[in-house]
Amino acid sequence: MDLYMMNCELLATCSALGYLEGDTYHKEPDCLESVKDLIRYLRHEDETRDVRQQLGAAQILQSDLLPILTQHRQDKPLFDAVIRLMVNLTQPALLCFGSVPKEPSLGHHFLQVLTYLQAYKEAFASEKAFGVLSETLYELLQLGWEERQEEDNLLIERILLLVRNILHVPADLDQEKIDDDASVHDQLLWAIHLSGLDDLLLFLASSPAEQQWSLHVLEVVSLMFRDQNPEQLAGVGQGRLAQERSTDVAELEVLRQREMAEKKTRALQRGNRHSRFGGSYIVQGLKSIGERDLVFHKGLHNLRNYSSDLGKQPRRVPKRRQAARELSTQRRSALNVRLFLRDFCSEFLENCYNRLMGSVKDHLLREKAQQHDETYYMWALAFFMAFNRAASFQPALVSETLSVRTFHFIEQNLTNYYEMMLTDRKEAASWARRMHLALKAYQELLATVNEMDMSPDETVRESSRIIKNNIFYMMEYRELFLTLFRKFDERCQPHSFLRDLVETTHLFLKMLERFCRNRGNLVVQNKRKKRKKKKKVLDQAIAPGNVPHSPGELEAVWPALAEQLQFCAQDPELGVDSMVPFDAASEVPVEEQRAEAMVRIQDCLLASQAPQALTLLRSAREVWPEGDVFGSQDISPEEEIQLLKQILSAPLPRQEGPEEQGAEEEEEEDEEDEELQVVQVSEKEFNFLDYLKRFACSTVVRAYVLLLRSYRRNSAHTNHCVVKMLHRLAHDLKMEALLFQLSIFCVFNRLLSDPAAGAYKELVTFAKYILGKFFALAAVNQKAFVELLFWKNTAVVREMTEGYGSLDGGSSGRRAPAWSPEEEVHLRELYLAHKDMEGQDVVEVILAHLNSASRTRKQIIHHLVRLGLADSVKDFQRKGTHIVLWTEDQELELQRLFEEFQDSDDVLGNIMKNITAKRSRARIVDKLLALGLVAERRELYKKRRKKLAPSSLPSGEKSLQDFSQGDLEEEEHLPEEESEEDEEKGEGSDAEQVQGSSFLSTENLGQSLHQEGFSAPLLWLRNCLIRVANDREEDGCSQAVPLVPLTEENEEAMENKQFQQLLCKLGIRPPASEQETFWRIPAKLSPTQLRRVAASLSQPEEEKKLQSELEPKVPGEQGPNEEHHKEHRAQALKALLAARKKKAGLASSEEEETPSGKEHLKAAPRKRQLLDSDEEQEEDEHRNRAPGFQKKKRFQIEDEDEND
Repeated sequence: MDLYMMNCELLATCSALGYLEGDTYHKEPDCLESVKDLIRYLRHEDETRDVRQQLGAAQILQSDLLPILTQHRQDKPLFDAVIRLMVNLTQPALLCFGSVPKEPSLGHHFLQVLTYLQAYKEAFASEKAFGVLSETLYELLQLGWEERQEEDNLLIERILLLVRNILHVPADLDQEKIDDDASVHDQLLWAIHLSGLDDLLLFLASSPAEQQWSLHVLEVVSLMFRDQNPEQLAGVGQGRLAQERSTDVAELEVLRQREMAEKKTRALQRGNRHSRFGGSYIVQGLKSIGERDLVFHKGLHNLRNYSSDLGKQPRRVPKRRQAARELSTQRRSALNVRLFLRDFCSEFLENCYNRLMGSVKDHLLREKAQQHDETYYMWALAFFMAFNRAASFQPALVSETLSVRTFHFIEQNLTNYYEMMLTDRKEAASWARRMHLALKAYQELLATVNEMDMSPDETVRESSRIIKNNIFYMMEYRELFLTLFRKFDERCQPHSFLRDLVETTHLFLKMLERFCRNRGNLVVQNKRKKRKKKKKVLDQAIAPGNVPHSPGELEAVWPALAEQLQFCAQDPELGVDSMVPFDAASEVPVEEQRAEAMVRIQDCLLASQAPQALTLLRSAREVWPEGDVFGSQDISPEEEIQLLKQILSAPLPRQEGPEEQGAEEEEEEDEEDEELQVVQVSEKEFNFLDYLKRFACSTVVRAYVLLLRSYRRNSAHTNHCVVKMLHRLAHDLKMEALLFQLSIFCVFNRLLSDPAAGAYKELVTFAKYILGKFFALAAVNQKAFVELLFWKNTAVVREMTEGYGSLDGGSSGRRAPAWSPEEEVHLRELYLAHKDMEGQDVVEVILAHLNSASRTRKQIIHHLVRLGLADSVKDFQRKGTHIVLWTEDQELELQRLFEEFQDSDDVLGNIMKNITAKRSRARIVDKLLALGLVAERRELYKKRRKKLAPSSLPSGEKSLQDFSQGDLEEEEHLPEEESEEDEEKGEGSDAEQVQGSSFLSTENLGQSLHQEGFSAPLLWLRNCLIRVANDREEDGCSQAVPLVPLTEENEEAMENKQFQQLLCKLGIRPPASEQETFWRIPAKLSPTQLRRVAASLSQPEEEKKLQSELEPKVPGEQGPNEEHHKEHRAQALKALLAARKKKAGLASSEEEETPSGKEHLKAAPRKRQLLDSDEEQEEDEHRNRAPGFQKKKRFQIEDEDEND
């Protein structure tokens, strides 16, 4: 920033501070006020941090503030104000901007502030400045707590914050020195050492009276050791160990072998005699772009290096898919700095570690710390325990953090970071870094416990055994690594995280295997999530065969019941306290047991138990008086008897018999059951191989192969950990085929052709072992070459090795018996004979008349769908009709309200606001129609009209279109509750009524899922569909896109049967075979169709959806003749109008007798693609097999038997 563009007021304030003459700084009389003005200016700076940038460009801290700090320390008010200003100026750039800005303009300001901070850090690298800070801090700490003022505590905190800010400034990578050279950070550390500030930090960490500064001290210490390696730091001054020298010699040998191989290759490329003509050759057997052989225009010595990728531009990887960058770097400081840091670590461990870590843990548990301060705790745990293990292992020095509670604390934070990384996608990188710190702490805890096993002290070994026994017993610690591997994301988590995860898993498995080997048997805890279903339980269940269903049978039973009820109603001794209408021990709340009480009353009536029925009715009236469902409080005995008659004839939902419950538990369409997850804790005997099998999956193998690709950069220990795990899977579990994958073989090929392959003997041996197993299998199974293209699971591995179809043969004993032709004919006849009968379940009738008693309800339903007699499993879903009883007073009140508001704009809305007994909109509409107060539903719509678009129909059909269009637009304003109730009524009223469109059934499913708590997964599914639609419009091509759930909530939804039914309805394809894991959005769905499906998930009004679907918007679905489309669209609108008239009860008998509407609708071409049906070819096959029972389309008008 140009100094001449500095704000004039700011420039005048800086000039009033003073001036530097030689080495002496002369302050102005208004120096203190000027410093306070600068603090005030910084408080009101804008988002670009303009004041901070102007002060940095003017070098106010270097030329004014530091001389004032060192030369005018006696002026206490000025000294305090300068410290305040320095703390503000040196605060990290991330705190100033909140985060790294993504906008280029703000990003430039961010880098400018960072540059000024680096200049401040370089200015502070002097003993003089830290000497003043150290002396001031020492004087303040000499004061006792009774002598210390509030200003003294503030000054102590500000000095610690200033040191923290200076140490926090990142290094300038352009000016960073090489290893063993003094960088700016090293100079700063040396100045701290010379000033004695390190001793004051040790005193603050060890003093019980100064525990309030424990978090500040821990933060400063962590920044001091930011770039250091604890294991290297522990070996400083002890000479180079033999192991380090051998490692360096091995690395040099690898480099020498590669250099010799390159020299040999270059020597082979140079011929003995130079030729001006390089030559052109034809490579036989290698085709070019066309059908001819490839022409090679270079020398023959270059033929080995030929690749089809030569000359191609590398494909650009989008920023959001790039691998995460490594942010933490380690370098070797100057020797004197490393010696000072080593001594500081030793003193810190001996005198401060246990006390400081206990104090910090107490602050964290009591929530006295700031957000994310636990990361400093985990860093200190990992660093100092590693230093203690590498220097001279003494478990007593780290006893504070060597306990099962620490394991639990680290595991809890690690799981929390893991969940936040999956949910907070914007800050996923930050959560991944915190997760890496927690993993390092967990790794160091395991390494320390493992080191305790080798201690010569028996008490130390016993302590280690107790800790391991607790860790291996708990399921959370064993499942932790599987979870981390399963959700590893290289876009958020860097390569170093994967390396630490692999090494920690190797250590854990090695300790667990040794622990199991030393013990005869190991009992561990096992937690299991059991899905428990709450069903409606009836106290007095009636056998299905004894329940009279037909209205004639009920009418025959009623006279005897009426006589008993009249006698009981006159009995004064009949009380309401003898029977309780609800189950107090049930998990269902009392408010929700009203329907069960209604069923119990009906059961008593069916069992001819009139006194019990009347008693239950009166008891239920006392418990649930609202709505007068069980009658009003002043009801007469005659009205009670009429109410019981209505309850007797009402079709109520009831619990199935015990024989059916076993089959019903497997049904996918059982949506009325409420699922509860109950965690069952048990114990079982641990088997190490069974636990190892959990790692035999493609996600874990992919992570290991990703690390194996960088075998040259990995350390020897990392490569050993990778090979050991892959060897466990291939050799110990006999699953070599799990590694038969092309990407793994490419790594093996690069490894075997490496000139320095001799340095990787373990890798080479394992690669040869896997390749030998593959070629031995390929000689027997020729499909093994094709299997190389896919990642495999254990089922595919078994089929590859034991033969395809072996899994089916192994489970054939549990399969249902096949249907013979005679059974299929009998099933078809029973279905056709009973499908149109009202008041009974067709599947129950088929079960009663079917000869084979081994068939279940689920098998019959699925076979009916397979035969084409039914369209979906949901066609046979049990539906219950909710009884809603109206008293005479309520009917009179409804009639009065209708007469009062019939001239208003919103008749129905005003009635619902003023009615006493609150009911749904659909129930009020039905009652108004039954009372004859309105002739059709349209009279209850809001009086609102929209301007209609010009019609393309002929003039004779225009009025019909206008009527239907207005009807649809008016129904758009109805709430979702009315449409939902209308759908329920339409589903249960008439067996001949045709099903609604797939979008309507989709809305029902979506609404049910919303009520069950799946709102977030539905929103995720909708966003995925919209994103795929946008991508297909941009790219112009389409392919199947998998739905990958990234959160636990979405994973649970994808496993839910009702959610899977919704996916099938939307046309999303389930995994086709064992090779696929995720559901996929098919390539045949166009962007328009995808947007329609996404819109259906947002629960729009039904009528608006019908209107939009009847309009032929998709070009590929329109016929060749426009007049033909107009004719069929007019016929569809006529049928829609007739359906609405019938639903309102106004359809005439003449219209019901004309079958032309049905014929026209059947002849009409499909107006839209069926999202939840099979391909058109399969539909034609079903139509040819059963011409009389055509497969129902998912989009038809509600009544096909009527025509205008």
